[in-house]
Amino acid sequence: MNISTYTVKPKLPASLKPLEEIARNLWLSWNYDAVQLFIRLDEQVWTETHQSPMKTLGKVSQQRLADIAKDDSFITALNNVYERFLKYKKRKTWYNGQRRDVVAYFSMEYGMDVSLPIYSGGLGILSGDHMKTSSDLGLPLVGVGLLYRQGYFQQYLNADGFQQESYPENDWYNMPVEQKTDKDGKPLTITVELAGRQASARIWEVRVGRGFLYLLDTNIEENPPDFRVITSALYGGDKETRIQQEILLGVGGYRALRAMGINPAATHMNEGHAAFLSLERIRELITEKGFSFSEAKEAIWPTNIFTTHTPVPAGNERFDTALLEKYMRPWAGILGISWDAFLGLGRENPNNHGENFCMTILALKFSAYANGVAKLHGLVSREMWKGLWPGLPIDEVPIGHVTNGVHPKTWVSSGMSMLLDRYLGPGFEEKPYDLAIWKRVERISDEELWRTHERRREQLVRFVRDRLKEHYRRFGANEKHIRESEDALSPYALTICFARRFATYKRGNLLFRDPERLLKLLRDPDRPIQLIFAGKAHPHDIPGKELIKNIVHFAQKYDVTSRIVFVENYDMTVAHYLTSGGDVWLNTPRRPMEASGTSGMKAAMNGVINCSVLDGWWDEAYRSKSGPNIDSKAYPDREAEADIGSDVSPDVGWAIGQGEYYADENLQDDIESKALYDLLERDIVPMFYQRGRDNLPREWIRMMKSSMQKIGASMSSHRMLINYSRNFYFPALKNYQRIIRTDYSESKALAAYFAKLGDSWEKIRIGGITSDSKPVMQRGNFITVNAYIELGELSPDEVLVELYFGAVSSQNNIESARRSEMKSTGKEGNGYRYHVRIECTDTGMQGHTVRILPKHPALIHPYRSGFIKWA
Repeated sequence: MNISTYTVKPKLPASLKPLEEIARNLWLSWNYDAVQLFIRLDEQVWTETHQSPMKTLGKVSQQRLADIAKDDSFITALNNVYERFLKYKKRKTWYNGQRRDVVAYFSMEYGMDVSLPIYSGGLGILSGDHMKTSSDLGLPLVGVGLLYRQGYFQQYLNADGFQQESYPENDWYNMPVEQKTDKDGKPLTITVELAGRQASARIWEVRVGRGFLYLLDTNIEENPPDFRVITSALYGGDKETRIQQEILLGVGGYRALRAMGINPAATHMNEGHAAFLSLERIRELITEKGFSFSEAKEAIWPTNIFTTHTPVPAGNERFDTALLEKYMRPWAGILGISWDAFLGLGRENPNNHGENFCMTILALKFSAYANGVAKLHGLVSREMWKGLWPGLPIDEVPIGHVTNGVHPKTWVSSGMSMLLDRYLGPGFEEKPYDLAIWKRVERISDEELWRTHERRREQLVRFVRDRLKEHYRRFGANEKHIRESEDALSPYALTICFARRFATYKRGNLLFRDPERLLKLLRDPDRPIQLIFAGKAHPHDIPGKELIKNIVHFAQKYDVTSRIVFVENYDMTVAHYLTSGGDVWLNTPRRPMEASGTSGMKAAMNGVINCSVLDGWWDEAYRSKSGPNIDSKAYPDREAEADIGSDVSPDVGWAIGQGEYYADENLQDDIESKALYDLLERDIVPMFYQRGRDNLPREWIRMMKSSMQKIGASMSSHRMLINYSRNFYFPALKNYQRIIRTDYSESKALAAYFAKLGDSWEKIRIGGITSDSKPVMQRGNFITVNAYIELGELSPDEVLVELYFGAVSSQNNIESARRSEMKSTGKEGNGYRYHVRIECTDTGMQGHTVRILPKHPALIHPYRSGFIKWA
């Protein structure tokens, strides 16, 4: 069929022109007064378009547009919002440096707004908040992703409560995205090679406040049918689709930035999906500057940042050799390395030919900066990937942590936001990086805070009832069932929300382990509780789908459908209602399988109190009186930081258990479900219903305030981005500028250094170690340690010789070790004599040994795989 196409845009009266500019910028998504303009325009159309500003403008009748253009109150409101929007873009920001060189942030998904459904869950929501916060702070950062024609699936439950999926098409021409064009006005495209064929992709731009997100789309006429579906769905298709998407994201995304004249001086890979971008960066240097592979690698390594979000090995993307060879075999020749060497880039053990190619390993090997997404997750990640640095103590494995955060203006409800605006002052909006402002939550009167929260609970109940009615009508339920849905839930009962991806490790059924105790809580005539569940299971996760069905069946079996409700199609809209309208936010993962999680942070900023297993971010928030702050270091263990748990802060919520680990999962579920029932029966329910003459739960409100103050400051995405900037972004940009300034001589020198080191490393010998220590020493005494070391062809200034010392455990290991560099006192025979003097500061059994690491002025850190030698 031969179809001629053209684009039709809304015809707006002159006085309404700012509406289109506002609709095309996702600044609207965190400014409710801007959203209110579109609701006022036509509330019914706003609802029918699923809260899409662009689509609303296209569907509102011309008569309505003409009428409202004459409405002085609407025009005044529009002008006020537009003035705020312009002021926001011009306002002085936290960052005020250069913008020529940017950080390119790559992510597989972005949860920016319900009107741009290209996200599935936590990873995408985090990426969206990352982009919004970058705009607030004025960072030189751009986002890169894929534009999915169907996004992630829409969830609905069948009559038996089993999850079903649908995949509606996205209409990009009525969404806040615009095609990038070249100087002739033609769509700007890039190409990538996929299994010997060229795939083309167009570039779309999303405006995010001051910043920009660029998305690639292969659904274009230039491509054959099998390439057009590459960007059809997020996490859809098979392994072949996944490798195509990840080549497009990493390689194509980097090329897209170059095509637009943007200089990605540093790159941040949010998960391993984009790891192929490192190979593209190396290819560029080899092709354009004639570098060797090792020289190009040393040039990009100091400017790469990698964030891992996965706490279990099975969750990391891996490709078998046959599939990798189909798509990546030509790259070995392009990079000037053998195919076996190429495969080794993605293996923990390069010589293990049975090991699949892992994208996380590829990203780690090419990144000077790497981090987990919570303090506990940093520990888990170091343990998981320690094999990449054999011989290196686990606390030195170069994977730090930056704890996740959430964007307050996006997630705090409109009512609560207005309350915070009044009490926190203009800085809440104008200086969101001033985290001390959250202390002012204490100024809010108990009455105002509680009434605001109660209104949100009422709105949540009304929203859930409407969703239930939709569900019953869709399946042709009789009027009796539909009327019953109008009585579901109570706007006055203690409301507990559980909303997240339905995977078995998250244990959405933990609360159902003892039906008798749960039913007693649900049916209590004076102090009832009610439960709201939401979340999607992966389409292929049958056990996850069974969890959802079992919850629905439980409610039906025990006739508590008015007290237990499952809300279909968990998305940003549902999340807004639940995180602001519940009273308790329940989280029950199997520790330590929750990398971070962020939904509880959103809830806390709305005054919803967390009750959670000590995992992910909650382990950090509950066990510390302050939590992370803007000065937090990514590698705190290098500063002898105190262990997690030294400073408990129970005034922010409740902990299920004390962070124990169990070999028997059934036993764990028994113990932790009982602990949860105990908390509900003894602490949570009594505190909520304990009212004074004014009917205010004063102790509950006190905990609400404490939670809002501490978590609002410590788990703000502004704290998160400042941590990323100070620990990673600014150093990486500085590294790039230094490398460029020396015309890459530093990178070439480093490549030559490691080539020399590789040839000489096995020739290094650590000889006799002597000291003047006595069997018993006094605290404050000093010890001089000497060592004789043969360096082969290396000189003393090319290696780092350290004394490694500390308490000796019963397993004859040095724990809580400290390090002190040993200095060469001169050549002796075929080697060199080294010495160092240390003080005896700790009591008990102490010991020391000597080790050698690389040393070069261009090294970001000395931890390179295969280069550590112990005495």
